[in-house]
Amino acid sequence: MPQYYLEHLPASPRLVPNKLVLAAVLLGASTCIAQIGPEQGGHEVQLWVAGGHSVAGGTKDTGVFNAGLRYGWILSGPHLPGFLRGRFEYAVDATPIFLVFQPANSAYGVGFSPLGLKWNFERHGHLSPYFELNGGLLVTNHNVPTGTNSVNFTSAAALGTHILAAKYNWSLEARYLHISNAGLGNYNPGLNTVEVRLGIGKFFGGHRY
Repeated sequence: MPQYYLEHLPASPRLVPNKLVLAAVLLGASTCIAQIGPEQGGHEVQLWVAGGHSVAGGTKDTGVFNAGLRYGWILSGPHLPGFLRGRFEYAVDATPIFLVFQPANSAYGVGFSPLGLKWNFERHGHLSPYFELNGGLLVTNHNVPTGTNSVNFTSAAALGTHILAAKYNWSLEARYLHISNAGLGNYNPGLNTVEVRLGIGKFFGGHRY
């Protein structure tokens, strides 16, 4: 009797392991397809937050915190040899939250960075490293640094990586940020900070070559 039931089992239970394997393969393939990195003709959108503290070469004992939105255009396919190989991206940042914690007061400001020059190195698995130079404008409700000017220019250099995932990607970077009024005020000691910046966003569109 047991042999009879074994021989007459429906076909579907016997196929369950095979179906599970097939489903896992398809899921893995779809995940890989969804992990889009920077590609020529594509775009990047990102929300980010950053924070850091002043370093040598300018005003001391000052902290910064900022948050904003980025939009980028990947303008080239892969160029350069070896470990330098990558794609060029142009990006802009809007910074509606920019806090400067000074000994005399805490200044609130907004910023805009229309010049973002970003080099996206070739990706390695889930990692897509990059280097960036950035410039923009910062306007605050108190002088930054204290006793100088409320309108400043910003310049930055950053080194980081995107961590690509199925739907979105994370980014983690170290950023050197310089704030200066470029002579708009009578006094210009400048402010140099090192920040850690964390972002979440996605790349979309583009063509892989």
